[in-house]
Amino acid sequence: MPRIYDLCARVQNGFRARLQSIAIPETKMNLAVSNILYKEGFISSVIRGNHLGPDQTYIPTTNDNVATRRLWLTLKYKENTPVLSKFAVVSKPSKKVHFTVNELKNVANGRRAQLIKPLQPGEIAIVNTNRGVLELQEAIEKNVGGEVLCRAS
Repeated sequence: MPRIYDLCARVQNGFRARLQSIAIPETKMNLAVSNILYKEGFISSVIRGNHLGPDQTYIPTTNDNVATRRLWLTLKYKENTPVLSKFAVVSKPSKKVHFTVNELKNVANGRRAQLIKPLQPGEIAIVNTNRGVLELQEAIEKNVGGEVLCRAS
């Protein structure tokens, strides 16, 4: 089971160290979250590769090479400041945060739900639903609730 807090820590540390790109383990969860960050404009690209660097040609992931496969994220900066300033985990192994659609709407509309503060302008939340990993607004549009994984601003 991939841990979302590992991804959050790697991305945040990469931005703090002003790195051009970082490598994260290639898992379905990491790929889904990375694609959401890419679509929302927080990172420049997501490229598959191995532990040495991004692939130049397509190499499939097999049982023989799964340990060395990585996702390479190109970090995005604007005027030498990181685009992603805060990337925090909401659900932890000790306290899973599951929301219904109405609770997700409350968070999106600026109201508190359970112990979670509302989203600020320019902030996104990533939700793991039974239809896959979605951004908060997509989950509301598809009328599904789920586990709130993290939030980024």
